[in-house]
Amino acid sequence: MNSLTRELVLSPPGTDGAVAWPTPALLALPEKVLQFGTGVLLRGLPDLMIDQANRQGVFNGRIVAVKSTDGGDPGAFARQDGLYTVCVRGLRGGRPVEENVVCASISRVLAAKSEWGEVLRFAASPALQVVISNTTEVGIQLVDEDVRLQPPRSFPGKLLAVLYARFRAFNGDAGRGLVIVPTELLPDNGRQLGAVVRELARRNNLGSDFLAWLESANDFCNTLVDRIVPGRPEPAAYAGLQAALGYADELLIMAEAYALWAIEGGERVRRVLSFHAVAPGVVVQPGITLFRELKLRLLNGAHTLSFALAHLAGHATVRAAMADEDLARFVHRLMLADLLPGIPYAVDEETGQRFGQQVLDRFRNPYLAHRWLAIAVQATAKMRLRNVPTLQHYYQRHAAVPHGMALGFAAYLLFMRNTAAAPDVGQGEANGQFYAVQDEHAGYFADLWGRLSPAGLTAAVLRDAALWGPDLSCLPGFASAVTEYSVQLMEEGAPATLAAFLAKEDVVGQ
Repeated sequence: MNSLTRELVLSPPGTDGAVAWPTPALLALPEKVLQFGTGVLLRGLPDLMIDQANRQGVFNGRIVAVKSTDGGDPGAFARQDGLYTVCVRGLRGGRPVEENVVCASISRVLAAKSEWGEVLRFAASPALQVVISNTTEVGIQLVDEDVRLQPPRSFPGKLLAVLYARFRAFNGDAGRGLVIVPTELLPDNGRQLGAVVRELARRNNLGSDFLAWLESANDFCNTLVDRIVPGRPEPAAYAGLQAALGYADELLIMAEAYALWAIEGGERVRRVLSFHAVAPGVVVQPGITLFRELKLRLLNGAHTLSFALAHLAGHATVRAAMADEDLARFVHRLMLADLLPGIPYAVDEETGQRFGQQVLDRFRNPYLAHRWLAIAVQATAKMRLRNVPTLQHYYQRHAAVPHGMALGFAAYLLFMRNTAAAPDVGQGEANGQFYAVQDEHAGYFADLWGRLSPAGLTAAVLRDAALWGPDLSCLPGFASAVTEYSVQLMEEGAPATLAAFLAKEDVVGQ
């Protein structure tokens, strides 16, 4: 079987359109981006979006990636000239999507440990405009270090060294600043990164002129990335893809069809990040709070309020649950009738409906096996972050019980019934099968279930401000609704409870 090399790109196998190959011209584009990280999220979202824009004659720039970790095969990118295949699988508008793209946006990969000098030389390139990063959430933290190390230990230290080298190379030219786009999954990630870099510059005594240039000539953008990129598939699926594609690719990755890269910035950022105009899923605008809220409240919130009900109904994965007509109807109703009205920001109906449909497509993706038990890990913390503010705001707007949320919360309480082996891990049982309860409050729930009735337990949990912040027992009718659903789930089971819930909601909606 052929391997993925530059020679293959110049004479790609097959002409049936099964693979979107790059043209030779794409391999000669100038290097405009410095990227910290080579992980699958970067390769499956930002790097692919840049590649798609390059193919349309927009942005016209390639990426120099910096590899800071020892994981993976450091020679794979060199052997394949930076090329790799992205197999996009999922649903759009309910229709299956199967796309295979040989991404050509990465020009070269430099190892931070052995090629830091080359990284600093690229920092002085007139063509460089953008820095992208994904160093995990713990990567954006202040480490008191000398940024003259070769290389500095932390990501902010490395970034500061790059910016200082650029400042010196261009004598503080205000027009040579960079647009810095972190994709770490932190709220206000750009603001946090900028604050760390500025503090580290002060500790390294890099001078007031540099500090002024750092502040005024560079844009640290808050961002939100949202795409499931599982990476390389299991061996059997990988072998099948190689056979279908007609070549071997050491760096092949899978990605879902949905993609969002929301970037906060003004006109200068929009001008530099010109790929936003043509790359689907890329948005650059002054505020991105609404995108974060939609993702957190609808996608993540629906996961947290559905996992227990789906698990109690006997479904191991999101995909399997969405094949259950009742569960699919529940998730749809939960999002649009309860969660969307509870978002504490103005969302027009068209935007909410469109995002809700995209979430349903993602839940139904036949190519992903997202396990509910993975979603259930630390469910209490997720419930507090994702759903409690929505619940409170729903009551502020409607002064009524959001029954979908009440049923989801009741199922969560039943899921948390366990025999605790430790404060943060326990064993539950449903449908004759044991499962792990991985939650920092597993022991707390084991104690409550051991000595309280469903009504007593519901009341105790809802009024526990240490769990939720507010006292949720004060929400009129919520405790009684949760208790009623808890008893029904225990006596009749999840499928019957769900069917009765939907029948009642259908009558109410008529």
